Amino acid sequence: MVAAMSSRLSDYDYDLPEHLIAHRPLSRRKDSRMMVLHRNDQRIEHRTFADFESYLRSGDVVVLNNTRVLAARRFSDDGKIEFLFLERLDALRWKCLVKPGRKMKIGATVQIVGSAARVETILADGERIIALDREIDLHTGGLLPLPPYVGRQSDVEDETRYQTVFAQIPGALAAPTAGLHFTPEILNRIPHVFVTLHVGTGTFRPVQSEDLSDHRMHAERFSVSAEAAKSINGARRIAAIGTTTVRVLASAQRMNGSIMEQESATAIFIRPPHKFRSVDLLLTNFHLPRSTLLMLVSAFAGREFVLAAYAEAIREKYRFFSYGDCMLIL
Repeated sequence: MVAAMSSRLSDYDYDLPEHLIAHRPLSRRKDSRMMVLHRNDQRIEHRTFADFESYLRSGDVVVLNNTRVLAARRFSDDGKIEFLFLERLDALRWKCLVKPGRKMKIGATVQIVGSAARVETILADGERIIALDREIDLHTGGLLPLPPYVGRQSDVEDETRYQTVFAQIPGALAAPTAGLHFTPEILNRIPHVFVTLHVGTGTFRPVQSEDLSDHRMHAERFSVSAEAAKSINGARRIAAIGTTTVRVLASAQRMNGSIMEQESATAIFIRPPHKFRSVDLLLTNFHLPRSTLLMLVSAFAGREFVLAAYAEAIREKYRFFSYGDCMLIL
């Protein structure tokens, strides 16, 4: 099926009632609802994630993103300044988002867990280069940077539930949320491999330009091991878990569609009429209106079909976004 072509931002919009945004995870990961979209005959089924395995065939390989979310949200020791550590430039220098920015001009210094943090540079987009006088451990002690629509700070429950059960490589600022539905028991029963893409804040940044050809994605680091590439290339079908996995596969493929071992960064913007050569099935959560993630899904299943499915999901009261339900596209 060919995805309907549109380069207008307004063509990827929909109205979502506030009460359908999931602010907390379900008590059990596998209990999420799963809308199944059949691209060939434009058919929709309503199932649960526990049925996911039944859609796999012999020879399929499930590809998951094993990035781990950093506790990258920190406050100054006096509680007045909020930092989001975006990118490590070297041992003592980080690119950060800082709030309120008006208090953090060049040279301004505050203490973060006893380390002096000084504004070295202010970038054009308002981000700061922060110089520390000693290293800060972003694996412990901070807060997970939950998406803004969750509407709260992270707590003890999120330390487990905003990570996938297979999260391994630290470096993300957001979870690969389609993977949140999996349990160790389900993983043990299905053929799978891992790739890594460290999700950045670009995931949540709104698209500003009505003409999508003017939009530029932020680069994100990714890697594909030789073992993973071999398994993917030998698969009958490839089931990508999440849009981040799709971006890895699209970025690491050769001209013939095969996947190669690679460590690099990608700023790929996948939208209609992108042609997929390395993904046959896609499991994904429900995404924000006007987001690049919704555009990627529209490229895979067709914009009109996806928006019709979203309208049905709203009628059926599916739970939306990171802690919400999921969609399997066949």
